[in-house]
Amino acid sequence: MENFVVSARKYRPSDFNSIVGQSAIVKTLKNAIQSEQLAQAFLFCGSRGVGKTSCARILAKTINCFNRTEGTEACNNCDSCRAFNDGRSLNIQELDAASNNSVDEMRSLTDQVRFAPQMGSHKIYIVDEVHMLSNAAFNAFLKTLEEPPPHAIFILATTEKHKIIPTILSRCQIFDFNRIGVTDIQQHLSHIADKEAIQYDKESLHLIAQKSDGALRDALSMFDQLASFTSKNLSYTAVLEHLNVLDYDYYFKATDLLLVGDIPALLLLLDKVIQNGFDPHIFINGLASHMRSLLVFKDKKTIELAEVADSLKERYRQQAEVVEISFLLQCIEIFRQCDFQYRGSKNKRLLVELSLLQMASVQTANTAHPQKKKPYLKSATEVQLNAAAEPKSSKYEKNPTEEKESIKRAELTEEVAKEDSTPSAEVNISDEPKESTQKEQESAPDGTEKESISIPLKKVSRSSSLSIKNLTQSKDSEAKDDTVNEGVTFNQKFDTAVLETVWQKLTKHFQEGKKEGDSIVYSALIKHKPTIEHHVISLKVDNKSQAEEFSYRRTEIHDYLRKQLQNSKVELSITIEREKKNKKAYTSEEKFNEMAKKNPNLIDLKKALDLDFI
Repeated sequence: MENFVVSARKYRPSDFNSIVGQSAIVKTLKNAIQSEQLAQAFLFCGSRGVGKTSCARILAKTINCFNRTEGTEACNNCDSCRAFNDGRSLNIQELDAASNNSVDEMRSLTDQVRFAPQMGSHKIYIVDEVHMLSNAAFNAFLKTLEEPPPHAIFILATTEKHKIIPTILSRCQIFDFNRIGVTDIQQHLSHIADKEAIQYDKESLHLIAQKSDGALRDALSMFDQLASFTSKNLSYTAVLEHLNVLDYDYYFKATDLLLVGDIPALLLLLDKVIQNGFDPHIFINGLASHMRSLLVFKDKKTIELAEVADSLKERYRQQAEVVEISFLLQCIEIFRQCDFQYRGSKNKRLLVELSLLQMASVQTANTAHPQKKKPYLKSATEVQLNAAAEPKSSKYEKNPTEEKESIKRAELTEEVAKEDSTPSAEVNISDEPKESTQKEQESAPDGTEKESISIPLKKVSRSSSLSIKNLTQSKDSEAKDDTVNEGVTFNQKFDTAVLETVWQKLTKHFQEGKKEGDSIVYSALIKHKPTIEHHVISLKVDNKSQAEEFSYRRTEIHDYLRKQLQNSKVELSITIEREKKNKKAYTSEEKFNEMAKKNPNLIDLKKALDLDFI
């Protein structure tokens, strides 16, 4: 019986031209050999099965070849090439660092480097899986790697570049091997199938190439396995069955159901996939890749980025014409969230079902309200801001003026919600210029300091904090409120007596009011008396909450005062007055003396009990 050799070994590249998918690296190495500018150390990095070790062997053989071709390839006829092909070359040595990773092996290697090659110009050492060396072995290797003899060249190969210490990396020319493309793997498999007289269709080879995930060795292993399974007759159906891959028909059908919003059929399709033994995660990831391919087919310039079989391109193109980009982007975002949450979910099937329902709902909403379509999903912050901007219903009927206020507040809600609340005691916010900063702090007789901050009334949302940005709007926007609702401008002068009469009516109005916040305004009006300066009425309030409520009721208060005083220029200025006590650290004796001032009997008690201070 003839010994069987797997395709990964039988068709292993023997020259640079047979290396698949690494054209840039091959060109660089050829130019280095031709110009005789070879580094003392090379580092080949990349994932499994992309040709690192094969390229290292071809490079070593080509360097020592006596009769290179015009294309800078090994001749395979000279003594050096024949010795290498027969596995008896003493000038090219391979070392597996996974099993020879100690300091002793490195010392043995550095001792051998001193000897000149028996045949050829260089002695080449190929160290595979170099990241497996211990730190001590790396350190023992450093000096030799940096300054080897002129005849020595090191070629290191690894799949985990991040595990190699920086001092080794700095001494090597680094080549990063890419994952091999689906098209390149498919063409290589078709070339081998023709040589081995294996019947196949392009879809089956394309599916094997996709399943290999850029590793040619994995693709060749699957190819041999499927050739035995199908008796050298590869078909798309057989490959699907053996590789446990979901048919693309499921993804096309699922997309059609999403476009029409047929939720029951979607759930039945998912159930069928699960009944066939496929994990829901495979279905959701496959559908995400399908959506990505449709997105690529939306533009002729990006069609080449789609990794689909040639026979399916027309089908993808047809479905891409009826799918909108906004729908694809929203679905891909939903897939991303589902993929992220899948591992931690306790009910994985329910998670996938909810994702499908969400996607179907997106298309239904876009169809029902085409003017509201957006290319991306709304973020959680945007949803909250939109919800806050909607006017809330109240059990009390609103008059037209309040409805206008509600609309204006809704427009400002999003801007207000983004502002950070700033303690009003630290910021001077006033449209009126102050004559002196001494008005902000006045010393009281009892030793306390009163801190006053003038706050002009602006329109703000009740649901948000009083914002500096909203309190410092330009005066141009305020000019719109300088007239009464009827549009008539008044300029009647008034004195303190007239203001007091109008103020009593205003206080009574808020006392009898039933709206939210009336009691807060009333408590400020009844406690403090207003003062007049030209057309500005100043009022002190106790805290920021009261000032915010006045800002919220700005239009209502201004309209009332302007009508009653017959002056359209009336403005109400609010000042927050806080009492800041000078805190002082008292001793025990001082505390007792302060308490004794209020209650002299404490002195008699101290003497009767013969107490003393601690």
